[in-house]
Amino acid sequence: MVATFEHIRPSACPACNAAPAAEYLADTPKDATVMLSLPAIHCAGCISGVERALMAVPGVREARVNLTLRRASVQAGPDVTADALAAVLERAGYEAHELDPGALATTDADRAGRDLLMRLAVAFFAMMNVMLLSVAVWSGADGATRDMMHWISGLIAVPAVIFAARPFYVSAWGALRAWRINMDVPITTAMLLALGTSIVETALSGHHAYFDAAVMLCFFLLAGRYLDHRTRAAARSAAQELAALEVPRAILLTPAGEQTVAAGALVPGDHVLVRPGGRIPVDGVVRAGQSELDRSLMTGESLPAFAGPGYAVSAGEVNLTGPLTVEVIAAGRDTALHRIADLVAVAESGRANYSLRAEMAARLYGPGIHLLAAVSAIGWWMHTQDIRLAFNIAAAVLIITCPCALALAVPAVTTAASGRLFRRGLLIKSGTALERLAEVDTVVFDKTGTLTTGTPEPVDLAAQPEAEMRVALALAEGSSHPLAEALARGLRARGLRPATVTALTEVPGYGIEGQWRGHTVRLGRAAWVGAAPLDVTATFLSLGDDAPPRALSFTDTLREGAAETVAALRASGKRVIVISGDTQGAVDRFAARIGIDEVVAEALPQDKLARIKALTDGGARVLMVGDGLNDTAALAAAHVSMSPASALDAARTASDMVLMGRSLAPIAEASVTSVIAARRIRQNFAIAAAYNILAVPLAVAGLCSPLIAALAMSTSSVTVALNAMRLK
Repeated sequence: MVATFEHIRPSACPACNAAPAAEYLADTPKDATVMLSLPAIHCAGCISGVERALMAVPGVREARVNLTLRRASVQAGPDVTADALAAVLERAGYEAHELDPGALATTDADRAGRDLLMRLAVAFFAMMNVMLLSVAVWSGADGATRDMMHWISGLIAVPAVIFAARPFYVSAWGALRAWRINMDVPITTAMLLALGTSIVETALSGHHAYFDAAVMLCFFLLAGRYLDHRTRAAARSAAQELAALEVPRAILLTPAGEQTVAAGALVPGDHVLVRPGGRIPVDGVVRAGQSELDRSLMTGESLPAFAGPGYAVSAGEVNLTGPLTVEVIAAGRDTALHRIADLVAVAESGRANYSLRAEMAARLYGPGIHLLAAVSAIGWWMHTQDIRLAFNIAAAVLIITCPCALALAVPAVTTAASGRLFRRGLLIKSGTALERLAEVDTVVFDKTGTLTTGTPEPVDLAAQPEAEMRVALALAEGSSHPLAEALARGLRARGLRPATVTALTEVPGYGIEGQWRGHTVRLGRAAWVGAAPLDVTATFLSLGDDAPPRALSFTDTLREGAAETVAALRASGKRVIVISGDTQGAVDRFAARIGIDEVVAEALPQDKLARIKALTDGGARVLMVGDGLNDTAALAAAHVSMSPASALDAARTASDMVLMGRSLAPIAEASVTSVIAARRIRQNFAIAAAYNILAVPLAVAGLCSPLIAALAMSTSSVTVALNAMRLK
């Protein structure tokens, strides 16, 4: 039977019906923790449903589902196999596949985020208390009372700033050790100089101490750093995800019988058994058996391919219908699947070279303000011979020029834009994604699973004879093939009941047959029923004798908002391309249907990557939108990338943005928002520059104390934040 679509099973959760292809679990060793990837889960109902289904299996001691990572961790007893868990989840309506725990990086929860939040809280507590103590000094306290208030402020501010500002110290020291200056060097210098000046002034019973300025500076900078961290919270490495998708174990055929071994331990020449529903663990050649393979995971090819003796197979492909004996050609790190993981790792490292504009500005800004502060201190000391005044002015210059507004310019806008797009169904994972998206002039879409839902939809069933369709329904209900399931759904929706067909038999790789009114009837591949193949996705019904076979064709179901999104992108002047592993004819017809002029068909993963690189080398800024394993290298290599929430874990990890719902409409919204965000970022840089142009001469002239400088700095930061909030 011919198919153009991934093997889709109904989901127990209504929100999960557009999920990607099922992947089955390999055998698991006894007393093991089994890690399952659950690409179809979307909601809290899915969590409880999966956990209930797993806990109902005898021998399962514990099952925990993580919705964020879309994983389940199962503690299984000695009699529980992964095949049994797969069958239970399939009956419950959930798709799952096994992840190799050894290939996954073990990461704790967001430690960095919690650490920044804790330090921000400490800085806020210190700032509020020191500001309250400062009220007494501002109100006219003098003599011993003023000194006491200063000392109490110091006892609060000094340890608070030393503790809370540690991220800046570490970053600044790392930069200085490398003989360079980053944004944190002037920040650290300003805070330490404010503290040092305040301690000296307090010890000498000076009229002014600036502990409040130091803690205020620390708080605002930490707030900016935390916002930046939230926008930069990146997922685990896509390369690690791909490595975890490799089948960890295989069934080795030996003279003594079947033996479960680690897939990486196989050597060329070994023979392995791949049962129906299982993923192929190695690259190899079929030596016995016939079946159909779902290659959409590896190539995006929507037609399940026939596999028989002499046919080459690759790790990661799904065996659909019959058992296969495969001779190993390559295993472990030598498989095509692992080579794709290597391609992703290389592409990711290249994109990591993109840096924020604020970081680039720091390379010039940092040395300049340090030089300005030093020149101001020297000039005032030479003019007045008062070292205390000179240090106070130097501290004021450093504080007033502290790049807080500059540091907030990008993350404040990114956070506001991220919130706006999140409410519209788009999750931004990368801190630089919006900046890169604003530069995009070319959009490349994968087809199956991205522009389409990956679900086949029969065409023109109403025009087919009812009697024949009742026979087709009886045959289709006896098969688990994706086209048969789609045909059965369509015919039942038409209100038909199945004819009485007996002796139903599924022939792996060909289709299903049975007996009806003394005739052998078949539903399946064109050659099997004696029909000429068509250049469309189709299955064929044969009623036996001299009746000509009837073709039943299918089409891809468009994803919600796909046509409107393509039209909006083209209207904005962007070049739109569809690239797919599907056949040339199928891709051409689909592109004409959705309004795309440029197509690339029959593309392998390396072909997609090469196409993205060719566009980039030609000066294009490419947005790649894809959902499969075959898209991951291209996603990582593109200027910016997106994937649907229903995409494979590795594709979502390689992407900068994830579409949380079924609709593609947020893509056009994100394109517009990114341009607005880029404009806001430029405005924020202009605000920061204008502030410095006005404030720096006042500080150098000695007209601003460190406290006034801190207040001015805070005002500029608040202005930048408010400008960013306009995005909401």
